[in-house]
Amino acid sequence: MDTQWQKLSPAQKQEARFAEWMAPQGLPFASPEAERAYKERAQMFKDAVQLKKPQRVPIALLPGIVPFSYGGITVEEAMYDYDKLGHAMRKFNTDFETDIVITCLLTGAGKVFEILDYKLYRWPGHGVALDSQYQCVETEYMRADEYDLLINDPSGYWMRCYLPRVFGALGPWQMLSPLTDVIELPFTGGFMVPFGMPDVQQAFKKLLEAGQAALEWINAAVGIDVASMTTLGLPPLFSGYTKAPFDTLGDTLRGTRAIMLDKFRQPQKVLAAVERLAPLNVEAGVRIATANHGPFVFIPLHKGADGFMSNDDFKKFYWPSLKAVIVGLVREGLVPLLFVEGGYNERLSIVADPDIPACTTLWLFDRTDMKEVKKHFGGWAAFGGNLPVSLLQTGTPQDVRSNVKKLLDDVAGDGGFVLAPGAVVDHARPENLHAWIDAGREYGIYR
Repeated sequence: MDTQWQKLSPAQKQEARFAEWMAPQGLPFASPEAERAYKERAQMFKDAVQLKKPQRVPIALLPGIVPFSYGGITVEEAMYDYDKLGHAMRKFNTDFETDIVITCLLTGAGKVFEILDYKLYRWPGHGVALDSQYQCVETEYMRADEYDLLINDPSGYWMRCYLPRVFGALGPWQMLSPLTDVIELPFTGGFMVPFGMPDVQQAFKKLLEAGQAALEWINAAVGIDVASMTTLGLPPLFSGYTKAPFDTLGDTLRGTRAIMLDKFRQPQKVLAAVERLAPLNVEAGVRIATANHGPFVFIPLHKGADGFMSNDDFKKFYWPSLKAVIVGLVREGLVPLLFVEGGYNERLSIVADPDIPACTTLWLFDRTDMKEVKKHFGGWAAFGGNLPVSLLQTGTPQDVRSNVKKLLDDVAGDGGFVLAPGAVVDHARPENLHAWIDAGREYGIYR
């Protein structure tokens, strides 16, 4: 960011980011109507975040694999065949026109995972059925005695320890030395020796091959999304992403069982690690959102839900570093979009933190009492979610309409609300999706 940007207040930065998102440069809209629809929808989300009453409640769907079954393809085909992916996503966006583009960027690039021999996940055709959602394979990719290695040099740890364990093709990277060894002429030759080893060179060839596959995937995926954005007037909701530091440690590195034991066996190491990761997670969110010219940074919350730990442990291990990430993003004018998985009924008084400025965050809840959310968040932060995804699969259209009306009547009257499911939607009856969207448009109008 330039010096002039840093002189702006967080509120001014937020306005600048919203303005850039709402009037995207170089986006070739198919018609004036599509451009007008795009800006109207983006304005609704901006108004909601800033606790105003938009023309109606904005509607956002977080897709899992439901667009693929609706489009008549398998999940494996969506991850490998970009023509079929494009057909399915354009059909889904056209037939279920919410207020955001249902992106295919979350689908995943199967060819990339296959080339690198990805160990952290099983994906369709590689450990799970062709029509299944991917599955995380938790284990201790970071060992219990490696906290100091992570804390002292996170990037070096990722390169020489973590990545060789989760990508089979990069196993030889364990032989590399830290890049900081290159300090003077006499030592440079020795540093370069591992790069001449056949196994290391093969690993880099695989990395280049994966990079080419990733470029093909991103070009196809962006093209698919842009087609729906420009023809239907659908803004993208997610511009960046990051994680709660405790989730980076628990999901990515140590695994659930290990991180929960670490809280008791080496709590100071856990605290030092999440503190070290917090600024890195801020930087990632800022960098990615800035590159994508939008305000929202997606943060899925995994291990902070009720039942994972006590409130005292939540306040000690989970919340301070997450709060640091939220505040860091807000200072740069970004809007953290927190996807609050599970229940946070015991956490509301903690996360409704006055140190986080009002009108700067959006929280989408899963199984939290929304009337209680309203009590804690009203006048402070935008919120939404809570529609049971099971209802979209097992209920009737009337069940869905009744649920939407009650939810809107209960908590949406003052503005600052987004209509969204409580979780990622993998399975849904088409008539129920239509009922959900239609009810949102009918009952969500502010008069």
